[in-house]
Amino acid sequence: MKQLEVHIMGQSYLLGCPEGGEARLMNVVARVDDAMCKIREAGKVRARDRIAVLAALNLAFDMPEQANTPAPDPLTAALSQPDETAKVKQLLMRLDAALGSDDRLI
Repeated sequence: MKQLEVHIMGQSYLLGCPEGGEARLMNVVARVDDAMCKIREAGKVRARDRIAVLAALNLAFDMPEQANTPAPDPLTAALSQPDETAKVKQLLMRLDAALGSDDRLI
């Protein structure tokens, strides 16, 4: 893992970065720095930790809705693919057989 030195609101940070992720990390750093500097320049908040929290909340709020939607569970994803549906049903039938008729899953 590569390490990059970045500056956010005048403070230097050494961050780990996966190979090939430098441009993405620098883009994120620029967005965080911009968000924090705007809050500081507004003059209502002085403490660096409070500025960081407000900037994080603002950035998270501005993210597209789909980024905040949890990923579908694997079973639902598998059932949406026809060839996987048969595999899942077969697995459930095997589980039913192993559990006995009183504890049927399907």
